Amino acid sequence: MLRNKSYFFGLLAFLLFIVMIAAIAFGAVPVTPRQMLSAFAHFFKGEEPASIYEAVFLQLRLPRVLLCAITGAILAVSGVLMQGLFRNPIVEPGLVGTSAGAALGASIVFVWASAFNSTVKAVLGPLLMPLMAFLGAWAATYLVYVLSGRGKRISVLSLLLTGIAVNAICLSGTGFLSYIARDPQARSITFWNLGSFSGASWWQVATLGVLAAVAFLIAGRYAKQLNALLLGEDEAAYLGVDPRRLRKRVLLLNTAMVSVATAFTGVISFVGLVVPHVLRLLIGSDNKRLLPAAMLSGALLLTLADACARWLLAPAELPVGIITSVLGAPVFIVLLKKFNVLQEKGGGHD
Repeated sequence: MLRNKSYFFGLLAFLLFIVMIAAIAFGAVPVTPRQMLSAFAHFFKGEEPASIYEAVFLQLRLPRVLLCAITGAILAVSGVLMQGLFRNPIVEPGLVGTSAGAALGASIVFVWASAFNSTVKAVLGPLLMPLMAFLGAWAATYLVYVLSGRGKRISVLSLLLTGIAVNAICLSGTGFLSYIARDPQARSITFWNLGSFSGASWWQVATLGVLAAVAFLIAGRYAKQLNALLLGEDEAAYLGVDPRRLRKRVLLLNTAMVSVATAFTGVISFVGLVVPHVLRLLIGSDNKRLLPAAMLSGALLLTLADACARWLLAPAELPVGIITSVLGAPVFIVLLKKFNVLQEKGGGHD
């Protein structure tokens, strides 16, 4: 429908800007555009915020909205990579163990961080949780990939069933850690597993922003190879693509992105599932267009979801993972039924 429309990306960028401004402006403490500009003026002059509204803007709202947009972009791009890699629109990081593995790794830090070597904690500092989340996510994703393989062929059904089993193992581990944890730790694990941006900081924005920029540049280099993979592994090999090497690199890139984002924000479902699928219906399957569109659309969707999480029960807030699950699950079901995505043909990955 919009495959050849040059204004599509501009429209997405404009909508993202409007939603970000609205997410910053509205809340328990409203912030006007004039106060935003004044806060920037004082900041660049090296001055302290002139009012509570400017402080809320600079220290709370702006880092939260930026972290939300970056996380949404990461999850959506991750979905594009996974769906392109396995040539199936129902694959996403949460279904193949990545998110659950990251959750287990982060839960270990919540409960047993005090038992870690003091030198390790001193060297890693705030990077300890992202690192543990990455290790958990990589181990879970790799286990799913190995167990679901049959020679050179990977059945999507086998992949998803194995993913369910590995997810169950990881969730059991997280549940056990919640059970043995003290009350504050258990609450942290429970709330973190529902996803939230309430603890957003400028350090998280900078760390995740740099990772996202590097990851998106690398992902763009794989767009042509993923397009070739749409033809099948044998055909892609004839075009000079090494499918096995591509799978390893994309899985590593995907795991790095999702695990660090999950370590900072918690488990957020369905963004990486719904966004790429909707975009594919709108602009086609060319990954050169899907990747940048997913960055903008994922950021737009998650920023809007987080704003709703803050507005619905203001001054309290809902975990954003609840919003994305409530909205994403029925939308995805409707899409599946309307467009007949799940058919008996094409059930495997050659």
